[in-house]
Amino acid sequence: MPKDIKPASKNLEKKLDLLIKRFDEQKGIIDTYIKRERDWKKDKVLHQREVKKLEKTLKKYRNE
Repeated sequence: MPKDIKPASKNLEKKLDLLIKRFDEQKGIIDTYIKRERDWKKDKVLHQREVKKLEKTLKKYRNE
């Protein structure tokens, strides 16, 4: 019986290492996506502010 335990534990160890590597890869992909999403939202807010500012300026000049 001890002979069967060694190969099973090695196999389990290899599978565990593979799962950890996959997890790290997926984590990297998700982190990159989150960073891009945050940058996009930040740019969107800045663009909206700029548009509102320009609209106010345009409205001011139209009323003059």
